[in-house]
Amino acid sequence: MKYFDVAKLEDLEPGTCLSVELDNAPSVALFNVDGKILALNNTCPHAGGPLGEGTLDGEVVECPWHGWEFNVRTGACMENPTPEWAASCYQTRVENGVIQVAFPPEAA
Repeated sequence: MKYFDVAKLEDLEPGTCLSVELDNAPSVALFNVDGKILALNNTCPHAGGPLGEGTLDGEVVECPWHGWEFNVRTGACMENPTPEWAASCYQTRVENGVIQVAFPPEAA
């Protein structure tokens, strides 16, 4: 799996989220949960809102458009926890202060 540089770790303080637009991969929402960097597809499955511009409370992000909530570790929708309403999760790592995200082949 190929990792893409998406942001600097210093731009994502603990307890915050960040929306990142990429040229050759899906838009990604980054989350810092107690120092653990997590990533979801940035597009809310409900109405397309940018999850990375939402509000992070622990492991749950609230979409800024309609308030739908998603677990950032699993992508599960808190209102309707069925697979069709889940946000896609991506693998992350931090290398030399740079957050990197791996996308499945069909997404990249």
